[in-house]
Amino acid sequence: MNINQQLIDRFYTAFQKKDYATMQQCYAANAMFTDAVFVNLDAGQVKAMWQMLCKSSSGDFKVEYRILSADDDQVTAEWTAWYTFSATGNKVVNRVRADFTLHNGEIISHTDQFNFYEWARQALGLPGLLLGWTPFFRHKVQASAAGRLKAYMEKNGL
Repeated sequence: MNINQQLIDRFYTAFQKKDYATMQQCYAANAMFTDAVFVNLDAGQVKAMWQMLCKSSSGDFKVEYRILSADDDQVTAEWTAWYTFSATGNKVVNRVRADFTLHNGEIISHTDQFNFYEWARQALGLPGLLLGWTPFFRHKVQASAAGRLKAYMEKNGL
C-alpha cells in the first residue's frame, strides 16, 4: 500500500468511526471538496462539513469502502454509506465514487460523485421522487445544505 493509499485508508477508517478530527487532518490548508449536495467547499468548510455530518449521524450509520486505484498524486475509491437521514427519518443507502488529488501527504482535491436523484428519492421521500431529477430541486437542496453548513460553522465558531 503506497503512502496515498494509506492516507485514504486512514480517512475512511476515521469516517467509519465518525472521527471527524482525524478526517480533518487528512486535508491540506488549501483543499477543495465538491459533491452533488455540498458544492465547491474550501478547506475550512469541508472540515466543518465532516464534523457536522459525523456529529449529527444516527446510531445506524455505517460506511464501507475500497480503494480502486492509486498513483503518485491520485486515488480513486468507492464507498457506501447506510444511515438515517436526520431531516426526514428516512433510511438511505448512498453509493459514492471518490476522486482524490494528493500533495505532500494531504488531500488537496476531493470530489464525490453519486446519483443525486437516487439519493433524493431515499433521503427526501416523495418530494425527492417527484422533483429530485430537476435542476431546480438540486439547487434548492444545495442552497439548503450551504445554509445549514454556514449556520453550523457560525454556531461552533468554525
